[in-house]
Amino acid sequence: MHCVACQSTIDPGDSWCSKCGAPVRRSEPDSERRFVTILRADVIDSTELVAELDPEAAVSRLEPALAAMRGAVRQFGGIVSKELGDGLAAVFGAPIADDNHAPLACHAAIELVRRVAGLGDAGLQVRVGVHSGNVVAYMVASEFSKVYEMGGPAQHLAARLEAAAEANQIYVSEACQALAEGHVRFEFLGGKLLRGFTQPVPVYRIVGASDLSSWRVRRARSVSRFVDRTTERALLARAAEGTGTSRQTVLLLGDAGIGKSRLAHEFAQGQKANGWRLIDAECSPNLQGAPFSTLKRLLLAALEGIARDSEGPADPREDLSEIQQCALDAVLDRPISNPHWSELEPHARGRAISDASCAIIASMAHRQRTLLLLEDLHWIDRASDGVVATIASLQASGLLVLLTSRPNGMPVWITRCHAEIVAIRPLDDESGLAMLADMLGSSAANSDLKTRIISHTANVPLFIEEVCRGLKDSGTLRGQWGDLALVRPIDELGIPSSIQGVIAARLDRVSKQERSVLQIAAALGPRLGVAMLRKIVELPERILQDCLASLDRAELLVRIDSELDEALEFRHEMVRHVTYESMIERVRDDIHARILGALESDESSANEPDTLCYHAVRARNWPKAFHHGRNAGRKWLGRSAFADAANYFEIAMNSLDKTPATPSREIDAIDLRMEARATFIASGQVGEWLDLGKEAERRADAIDDVGRRVAAMTVRAGAQNFHGAPVEAVAIGEEVVALAERSGNPGWRNLAQYGLGQAYFLAGRYRNAKEMLATACANLTGPAASAPIGTTPQSLLVICCMMGSITHTVMGEFDAAEQIQRQAAAIADETGRPYDRVAAAYSGGWLMLGRGDAAAAAAVLEDGFVLAQKHGIRLFVPVLACHLGIAYLEQGQFDRARRMLTEAREEARAVGYTSAVLRSSIYLALASHQLGDAQAAQNMLREARHTARQQGFSGLEAEALFGEAVVTPRSSEENRTIILAALRAAIAIASESGARPLLHKAEAMLNGLLAGGDQPG
Repeated sequence: MHCVACQSTIDPGDSWCSKCGAPVRRSEPDSERRFVTILRADVIDSTELVAELDPEAAVSRLEPALAAMRGAVRQFGGIVSKELGDGLAAVFGAPIADDNHAPLACHAAIELVRRVAGLGDAGLQVRVGVHSGNVVAYMVASEFSKVYEMGGPAQHLAARLEAAAEANQIYVSEACQALAEGHVRFEFLGGKLLRGFTQPVPVYRIVGASDLSSWRVRRARSVSRFVDRTTERALLARAAEGTGTSRQTVLLLGDAGIGKSRLAHEFAQGQKANGWRLIDAECSPNLQGAPFSTLKRLLLAALEGIARDSEGPADPREDLSEIQQCALDAVLDRPISNPHWSELEPHARGRAISDASCAIIASMAHRQRTLLLLEDLHWIDRASDGVVATIASLQASGLLVLLTSRPNGMPVWITRCHAEIVAIRPLDDESGLAMLADMLGSSAANSDLKTRIISHTANVPLFIEEVCRGLKDSGTLRGQWGDLALVRPIDELGIPSSIQGVIAARLDRVSKQERSVLQIAAALGPRLGVAMLRKIVELPERILQDCLASLDRAELLVRIDSELDEALEFRHEMVRHVTYESMIERVRDDIHARILGALESDESSANEPDTLCYHAVRARNWPKAFHHGRNAGRKWLGRSAFADAANYFEIAMNSLDKTPATPSREIDAIDLRMEARATFIASGQVGEWLDLGKEAERRADAIDDVGRRVAAMTVRAGAQNFHGAPVEAVAIGEEVVALAERSGNPGWRNLAQYGLGQAYFLAGRYRNAKEMLATACANLTGPAASAPIGTTPQSLLVICCMMGSITHTVMGEFDAAEQIQRQAAAIADETGRPYDRVAAAYSGGWLMLGRGDAAAAAAVLEDGFVLAQKHGIRLFVPVLACHLGIAYLEQGQFDRARRMLTEAREEARAVGYTSAVLRSSIYLALASHQLGDAQAAQNMLREARHTARQQGFSGLEAEALFGEAVVTPRSSEENRTIILAALRAAIAIASESGARPLLHKAEAMLNGLLAGGDQPG
């Protein structure tokens, strides 16, 4: 704690600063998000119990039950957050985090029911609901009281569970059950309809406390083998060897989940196999308030071990004096008949208990080498603590005392007993990967996932296990442990609820000032520079450096070697995530606003609009989020990162819509959608592209802006070429071209002409397409060439040339196609833009297929296909894959063609590219025919023909008809009639559209049939 005036350190109990004399200001705990367990309990039918009583009598009637409830909650470390007259609400895991909040709450609920039942009043029956979840915790202060309150849906679910519970029953949620499983026994009651919930909620009933130790619970959940710890095991082995001359004491020190217990038990079992006697016990968070609870467990383990050993030494209690035997019975809760025991002073009794316990352990070690393992010293009760300190200092050979503790609970006496302290560190990367290989399997397919888990968890064994368990439970990983496969992509690894409390407890160890620094660092990101942090925290340099040194020692925020001066990094992403999520929205907003201001004042940040956008959105500064989001979209669009660009343009659009509605805002909204269209086009988001046009058109109509209406219609018309029927696309295309020419905006006119040319092509009107595309190319070639916002004349020209070359190729005009193709390739070489290069590759491959050079076409199309996938130009992926499949088909690589055409069809369906679905289906049928599946080929072609005819794709209808003629067996007169009809229909369409290559092939096949070249068999 520091003085607000001079920043000097102040002791917690001081009222005045010792340096400057300023009064100490103590603020209430800030509101914060917490992952906790909430307990709700009330007396059933309390209204009937007190309805006819006066106020004093009513209070007296219910008070015994309320007192019992309070006592049970406090016994297990809970906080009574609210009393409700006939019941209470309590919280576990706040205001100080505790990773055992769910088991503690369940044990408190069991004790609560037991205490109320023990009152002997049949009229006082209780019901309890328990739920684990996220809440906002805050202090409510009034003139006369202070209450630690919880807010959020978790409170309501706990209340609904309580209301549903039967008399003297405890109902818990699935979230709580998952965290307390093993510590408590549950019965699943199925899904129950609770008030306020639309779907049934899984409900469990507590049936009792488990007799499993914490280690057994953890061991039962473990799915990995013990790895590494070579250095630590060597230290323990050396200590064991040293017991030949004197007692040895070792403390394994480390945070929760680091692997202390696993190491201790692996070593202990090894020593037991070598002839050592093992006494193992643990301190329990449930029994911290019960005097001698730890010592009782320790002594019971020792005596039970001797009792099981039928060939072992005599009972060591026989060597104890009468008073020491009484002391032993007192700890073990056995009856004592010796009157001298009750006459002893408390201090003398404590000394007798200590002497008796030491005598038992020393006697056992004298007879047989003994390993005494006591876990979780941070939970030891105060009465046992002094006795264990004495045992750990015994001057007895043959005894190894092995203790485990978290850093915040290390006993003060540990140095006095000359213990060797072994700090347990996270695993190294090699050991972490070995642990993951054991759980996930050795498949190379999981390599990237394993690397991400290592980075996410910083090789803390518990965290590794729980992340993997979470992925398996969610279905992201499928299979059996040791052979798991990743079945869907992972955006975030997340923080399993089972370890949120572990991390939160670590965060609660730091001071409020250090916590504030850590929160700002969490908002800045996984890695940050001290210089930027310094700008935002607004602390004196000495205080900031003290905070950073403390956080570094706690391994929460560590200094790293970096090209940046004084770089910092979170030890693992989970710490950053929990730190960030602990802040309420108001605090987050303020921090991000301060970060945004600091970044905007730094000129170097102008090149990082995506970072500025992130903080603007988090600060809810919508005008700046719009500005920086648009700049970030432009940045990534310029680098051909289309998916990223689309994401930032979408952020900019959403942010702008959160600002006040004005005409100027609507103009920005329309222009933004027009600019963003290229990112949605290239990334293959056809539906979103169409929606952009529709929404922009609606807004333009609302403000009566004719020019922007033309722009919006042009965008909608372009999307319609991919998303709908050609008849509709041609109609809107012709309308928008006419409007664009009248509006006097040459840029949008040129784009509209390109779109109409493409619509004509898809409708099979190749002559119209050739003329319209030639007009667009001419308009884009001269010095006055113009393109609309979001593109350039060159980029628009290259796709016009692409489409023009394809149209000439389909019409058999190969020289004209070659000339235009050279122009497209030259522009692509000049700009170097991936999109331009992919477009040129697409039309180039089509031309080579038209000329009959399938091998050369395959080479060009393969380059384009790889480039499109690399840069996320998804709109071109299905058509490139389709024509690549056609190239393989032409070369006789039928199996390869079928695989590629299948991929093309699936990708086209995913994108919503209707014509590409039809074309890839037609040629997939031809590949299937070549591979002997004639019936499937016929069915596929028949379906494609029907769809093409219904939707108006006449060119594709002709290709499907010709395909049917090719795959239909000529084994009967009926089939011969079908073939002749298909060929004549294909010839009619091809003749009308100008598709001469198809026309010639169909005519040649028809003439062969009519000449009798293929008679029915």
